[in-house]
Amino acid sequence: MFPLKDNIPTDRTAFVTIAFIAINVIVYFVLQSKGAIFSGPSESGVVDYGAIPYEVTHPGKECGIDAQQIVCEGQAGVSGTAPDQPPTILTLFSSMFMHGGILHLGGNMLFLWIFGNNVEDSMGHVKFVAFYLLGGLVALFGQIIIDPDAAVPTIGASGAVAGVLGGYILLYPRARVVTLIFIVFFFTIIELPAMLILGFWFLQQVAFGYFDLANPTGGGGGVAYFAHIGGFVFGLLAIKLFASRTKDYSPPPKYPVY
Repeated sequence: MFPLKDNIPTDRTAFVTIAFIAINVIVYFVLQSKGAIFSGPSESGVVDYGAIPYEVTHPGKECGIDAQQIVCEGQAGVSGTAPDQPPTILTLFSSMFMHGGILHLGGNMLFLWIFGNNVEDSMGHVKFVAFYLLGGLVALFGQIIIDPDAAVPTIGASGAVAGVLGGYILLYPRARVVTLIFIVFFFTIIELPAMLILGFWFLQQVAFGYFDLANPTGGGGGVAYFAHIGGFVFGLLAIKLFASRTKDYSPPPKYPVY
């Protein structure tokens, strides 16, 4: 399933959503990939500005690359000190605006545009900034809780976007989304309930997260499923605290109802 747009109109321009999309795009194409747009970021850039769970749970300890492997101060068998790194508190935020590839970026920005403008509309620009960033932080800590000693950098906007999705599903339970469906070599465009699309997406994250835990060496594709779960749950729990303008939008039926 490939969502294209929803049917919920907005009352005001989603300036913050547009700004977040612009920042993510600029970071990827200008600061991160440096011309190599299809190969993704450099490993050193990810280590410097990605959020590494080990650095968060071991304050004062830093990680670096040694012989093409990420090692951290204080780990068993590791001696010496890592090169100077950006402050860990900075990486918690910078990691939200980095992506591992152009498809990673495109997918996150598509979901942010489709669902973020309505969530921003429900709470205003300033509150949406706080909601989005808090969702990203909660998502990140959701991943850290699962593996606090991991020396693998976490990057991407998907945790923050997951918070937006969790908020959206409660704000607009009757919304519908125009969706591109691929069936083998064929495709069609249909309108599906947002509850179905987002609910299915969340159940996927839970299932994949479970299999990742059950078989940690099975290669989860480097996806931070528990960041997605944490962000989505944050959106569900926090949306009512942030949203000040809610509307139960239900489009008129396309056929007579008796």
